[in-house]
Amino acid sequence: MTPIASNLVVDALKWRYATKRFDRAKKIPDELWGALEQALVLTPSSMGIQPWKFVVLRDDAAREKLVPASFGQRQIADCSHLVVFALRRNIDTEHIERHLQRVLELRGGQPEALEGYRRSIADSTREAREAGRLEQWMSHQVYIALGQFMAAAAMMGVDTCPMEGLEPAKYDEILGLGPQGYTTLCACAAGYRAPGDKYATAAKVRFKTADVVSYV
Repeated sequence: MTPIASNLVVDALKWRYATKRFDRAKKIPDELWGALEQALVLTPSSMGIQPWKFVVLRDDAAREKLVPASFGQRQIADCSHLVVFALRRNIDTEHIERHLQRVLELRGGQPEALEGYRRSIADSTREAREAGRLEQWMSHQVYIALGQFMAAAAMMGVDTCPMEGLEPAKYDEILGLGPQGYTTLCACAAGYRAPGDKYATAAKVRFKTADVVSYV
């Protein structure tokens, strides 16, 4: 792999902003979207457990249905692609075994060799569940996916807008997520900024590096 020049990465992150107005007529090309989709799939997670589902809405009418459940925010409908980040409600034995089968499929080996790994996942998730922090732990993993998606999009010249201003229960109902064992956590609109979005040229407000980065 050829490393991406560090200045290009920083420039892309400076260019990125939470897009308020999308150009409805401009769509993300299929090949480019395929790379962004892989950015989601390749997101790292604790113990590799991947407690998520990414629901992608490309159809204009389908996205329009979500606007009332998004407090009327038009980014939901006007973007090219909307990604709904859904959290798995529970890490059960079936999910753990499905993950372990995938490990064997891709890496080979014998099932017995994964017994320690199986126990580690089962014990960690059980302890988190009993302590009432399993959902919080899984939510943290999903937000890693959101961050990776936005960073990848910026480096590919695609605009995004992360969104928590929505009603998860209504999203779940519209998208049928409940019966699948998932619930909505957040969403991210992706596409291309519309001309005249004043936030595109506004200065990016961040604390000084010395205020937020320290060395020991």
